[in-house]
Amino acid sequence: MKNNLTAAICVLNSKYIHSSLAPWCLSAGVDAYCGPEISAEVVEGTINERLEDVAQRILALNPRVIGFSCYIWNISATKELIRLVKSRLPGAVVVLGGPEVSYCAEKLLCGEPEVQYVLSGEGEKPFALLLNTISRGETPENIPGVCYRRGGQAVTVPPYTPEEDPPSPYTSKYLNALKGRIAYLETSRGCPYSCAFCLSGRCGSARFFDLDKAKRELLLLARSGAKTVKLVDRTFNANRRRAIELFRFIIENYGTEIPAGVCFHFEIAGDLLDEETLSLLAQAPVGAMQLEIGLQSFNPKTLAAINRKTDVERLKENIRRLIANANMHIHIDLIAGLPYEDFASFAESFNTAYSLGPNMLQLGFLKLLYGAPMRENPEEFPCRYDNQPPYEVTRTPWLSEEELLRLHHTEDALERLYNSGRFRRTLPYLLEKSGTTPFGLFDRFGEFAARKGTDKISLDDYTALLFSFFSGQSGIDREALRDRLVCDRLSTNASGRLPPVLRVRDPALGRAIRELEDTNRPSKGIKRGYALLYAGHRLVYADYQNRNPVSGEYPLFEFRPEFWKDSTRSAER
Repeated sequence: MKNNLTAAICVLNSKYIHSSLAPWCLSAGVDAYCGPEISAEVVEGTINERLEDVAQRILALNPRVIGFSCYIWNISATKELIRLVKSRLPGAVVVLGGPEVSYCAEKLLCGEPEVQYVLSGEGEKPFALLLNTISRGETPENIPGVCYRRGGQAVTVPPYTPEEDPPSPYTSKYLNALKGRIAYLETSRGCPYSCAFCLSGRCGSARFFDLDKAKRELLLLARSGAKTVKLVDRTFNANRRRAIELFRFIIENYGTEIPAGVCFHFEIAGDLLDEETLSLLAQAPVGAMQLEIGLQSFNPKTLAAINRKTDVERLKENIRRLIANANMHIHIDLIAGLPYEDFASFAESFNTAYSLGPNMLQLGFLKLLYGAPMRENPEEFPCRYDNQPPYEVTRTPWLSEEELLRLHHTEDALERLYNSGRFRRTLPYLLEKSGTTPFGLFDRFGEFAARKGTDKISLDDYTALLFSFFSGQSGIDREALRDRLVCDRLSTNASGRLPPVLRVRDPALGRAIRELEDTNRPSKGIKRGYALLYAGHRLVYADYQNRNPVSGEYPLFEFRPEFWKDSTRSAER
């Protein structure tokens, strides 16, 4: 006998701007594979809000079944939320799914009494079939991907990887809930690679969804109000012809069928790009696309150990060409803690990556995920790691705890100085005049800043820290350094104000502004920022409009006042 059943499908996102696709995929599975007596509602929250508030939204549905999408960033909070909900609704059936639980189902079923079922692998059909079973009061044997208890013992099954396309999650409910947040588009599942640190290769070989459906859904999300549509395909260009077709579709429809201002984010393998693809990407409208390219390392022995097949020279050349186009944001990744990568080797990989000139260079740290070959084969990959999420490596045979901590300080400096995009003129000057390598610069300053303390430090105070550290060093001209910091601030901060460390009172500034505005006043409603510079004695200014969608900068203009002689000191407003 079937009974009406309401299920809540919950996810705790890392930030509000993110909108995990997983619960909507499960909801689409319920619509596709369950009868009308079964309904599902999605409940979203974030790891930063009060769990009591999320719990109240779940309890308001009075669900018989509650599913939770689990990832390394939310599993701890999710377990707390489960205990909170079960204390109020003890009869509810709890189902976990997602990459964080797919490969440790037995541990969860044995250690978490509040959890009745764990879905391993893709969940749309298994979750729906499980709801059908619960509705009928039956036992869940033989449902693919569903792990459960029998006689107090955990019964586990292999991850479910079907061959057919999943039902589309892009329903009116999903679009109404999106509210301008990042939209995620999935046009394939699985990955052609089998990297030792990653789970994607364990999800089956790459399956590409119907191309026309992908185009329809791409347009749907582009028109949803989201400013960023992120394609979650693990290696988007694994199928070259298909990738070219979708790239061309975006380029040809951008500004018409696709609203201008929407940006599409792709994760690609850079060494797979051929001449046809590179030529096509060069035609993309500025800001229409951004590419994330995983490098991991430039150490050949490291790449071989993690089963990462990469044509390194082709990869470097392709990245240089993409960046030279200046029409899209290029994001590249390195991972610290991989096999055979010691401190010196990592520094070399870092310097190579930096020399390519990406818009963002992410320094990540190896995490040993459940199900990843590096975690499952400790003899082949000996290292220590935190046993709590996100399972970050704390020591390897090649990197000590002290060196990994030092790399964290380097990463903090890299994020604030380079990836923030706020010091684009200052950094080349410092590298040129200090004679150090990029890694050496971020390493030294990162250690200095860590000693001073950067937790919750303001941008103004961080700028002062940078100025004090470098202005007294050999080869660095204090006034030239200030000029570059001033230009960086004016071009990236629409307030037009400089931090206190860069301010110098000088009546010449007002005279220069008046002289400029006699012939060049800002348009009505446009704010302008001004400063006088030492080198060359000139006024620099920015009108805060027409921000570059790739660099995030406002254009700077220069003006040389007639009255200003070489002896005049420059100053800021």
